[in-house]
Amino acid sequence: MFSDRARIHVQAGKGGDGGLSFRREKFVPKGGPDGGDGGRGGDVVLLVDPSLRDLSSLQRRRWIKAGRGENGRGARKHGANGDDAELRVPVGTQVLTPEGDLVADLAHAGARAVLARGGHGGRGNARFVSSTRQVPRFAEVGPPGEERDVELHLKLLADAALVGLPNAGKSSLISRISNARPKVADYPFTTLQPVLGTVEAPDGRQLVVADVPGLIEGASEGVGLGHEFLAHLERARTLVHVIDASHPPDEQWHAIDAELGAYGAGLDERPQIVVLNKIDLEPEPQFGVEDPRIVAVFRVSCATGEGIDDFRRRLFTLVPEPEREEHDEDELADFLVYRPQPRARPWRLLRTDGGFRVLGTPPSEEELERALKAAGARKGATVEVGGEELELA
Repeated sequence: MFSDRARIHVQAGKGGDGGLSFRREKFVPKGGPDGGDGGRGGDVVLLVDPSLRDLSSLQRRRWIKAGRGENGRGARKHGANGDDAELRVPVGTQVLTPEGDLVADLAHAGARAVLARGGHGGRGNARFVSSTRQVPRFAEVGPPGEERDVELHLKLLADAALVGLPNAGKSSLISRISNARPKVADYPFTTLQPVLGTVEAPDGRQLVVADVPGLIEGASEGVGLGHEFLAHLERARTLVHVIDASHPPDEQWHAIDAELGAYGAGLDERPQIVVLNKIDLEPEPQFGVEDPRIVAVFRVSCATGEGIDDFRRRLFTLVPEPEREEHDEDELADFLVYRPQPRARPWRLLRTDGGFRVLGTPPSEEELERALKAAGARKGATVEVGGEELELA
């Protein structure tokens, strides 16, 4: 089933702990500190894959977690960085916060966005050597990575989108002109999910056409699934307005055009191609709307095939060419909100021979408990805070 929405929880990797080690070799019984730094935690990254068409793969994978950085070791060996968690999504995917704020818009192939950054690696005890501290018996604990909930919305990228009232014949039309094979039946709301089809010209050119479920009055206000369906029209360069010619065509055109204008997003400004379908039932349909947005009017019958070939051929001349943009590989998303980086926390958690030590301004009990849990502290561990020793309960 086509999926254009997904909600996922992303958790970047924890940074590796710094190594607490001293050089111990033959003939060097009391060598200096040689603990290496921990590795950086992995990021959670979105990558656009042009071969994907929907977000169904993320319906089965709701919790995304990146790899943890390795701990530092003796002999100044640094831990390896954690593996990034890469999520592949189709072109046109938008990233939003649970409150609905737009974070990133992945509008072209190769775009990428980092949803959560991994924690930095903790410093080993070799990094704390100074003129006044020759034998540091502590190392820094790597902090946890970022964690958040995000919503992914897909807006289809199509050259043209079919729009109209239920049962106007949009599914029949796209099956006639493209390689799409949607469900077709003689009752309203046969199409419940958007369908993409490719129209091929004799010279090899291609157009992508989207069949969006039929709109009803009030769709712009969210009646039914109006908002979700109308969103798929936002990136279509041309709207193909399919009208049932066996009913008053002008009334149908005005009804849908009113919904497009009420929804906004520039839908009421797009070029329109009007297709009067079912001329086998009404051989001479009258269409009296004069509007500068209407670039052509076709009279076809999806049942008999009359007028279909001419419509398919003319479609390539009526749909404007896309603006060509050069994009480098691994380019960032077209639109990305960079959240201000929080100030470095005024305290650090250090691992000692006997337990843990908090260096700097002591945090709240809740925050310290989370940090100790992430560091693997067990019940009974000794924690030194502000010159006092506490026992972890």
